[in-house]
Amino acid sequence: MPQDLNLLLAGFVLPDGVLRLLISTLLLLTVVMLARRLTARFIRRTVASPELRGRWLVNSRNGFLLLTLLGLVIIWGDELRTLALSIVAIAVAFVVATKELILCLTGSMLKSGSRSFNLGDRIQVKEFRGDVIDQSLLVTTVLEVGPGALQQRTSRMIVIPNALFVSEPVINESFTENYGFHVFSIPFSRGDDWRTAQQLCLESANRHCASYLEQVRSYMIKVSANRGLAVPSVEPRVTLQVPTPEAVHLVVRVPVKVGQRGFLEQAILGDVFAEQDFLPVRHEDGARKSDYIGAGRSEDV
Repeated sequence: MPQDLNLLLAGFVLPDGVLRLLISTLLLLTVVMLARRLTARFIRRTVASPELRGRWLVNSRNGFLLLTLLGLVIIWGDELRTLALSIVAIAVAFVVATKELILCLTGSMLKSGSRSFNLGDRIQVKEFRGDVIDQSLLVTTVLEVGPGALQQRTSRMIVIPNALFVSEPVINESFTENYGFHVFSIPFSRGDDWRTAQQLCLESANRHCASYLEQVRSYMIKVSANRGLAVPSVEPRVTLQVPTPEAVHLVVRVPVKVGQRGFLEQAILGDVFAEQDFLPVRHEDGARKSDYIGAGRSEDV
């Protein structure tokens, strides 16, 4: 055992630079300790007042401590700079390696702080949509609803990383607890009989919403007062959008009970398309109305 220890010590050789730094540090500590002892002895012999003597002793001790730290920084400055750079490099590598984990934890804190949703709420993040059934520090679990805007469960579970809540907006469809609004669109061509479809949509929406329209109005008044918002109109409406020159979209907005969006949409669509498909209007000679309009324009030109 002593032979192994001697071999180990014989093989342990300090570099010349480190050895010089250790010698300089030892000299600095020796000089500071000697100067501090001489100063303390001088203060005790020359200062008569006990209060003043104690104050000078404390100040001298703190001064020599500061001088020691300053000397160590000067002696080991290059090595400390190298060590700091190594620590920074290790920290950067750690952050890069755990980036997703840090984002998940940040998203969890952001989600909790903003109270964007709770258990049981129906949310949508990017293309992921469903009812929240579990939350943790790293992920949020939802029961999928869809596909698309349909209000039906698919019995599939989606585990969403909380990192998405940092960079993506969250749509909470359960913001209002009892009643809300549902918006869907019906596309038509310009030559189709979309005017009749618009009238039928409005009539069907009014018929289905008539039984609870006043409750929706009272509820929206209360919610708007609590949130400091203007009271929205609750009557069903059908507006027009023209995304392209050849297309017309009927945008239907109806008040709805929470959890019955899909049911009400299907009921309105069933009423509207039950008896006709709104093909282009034709005259007795078999030409479409749009053909006559186009012919008239060409003659005017």
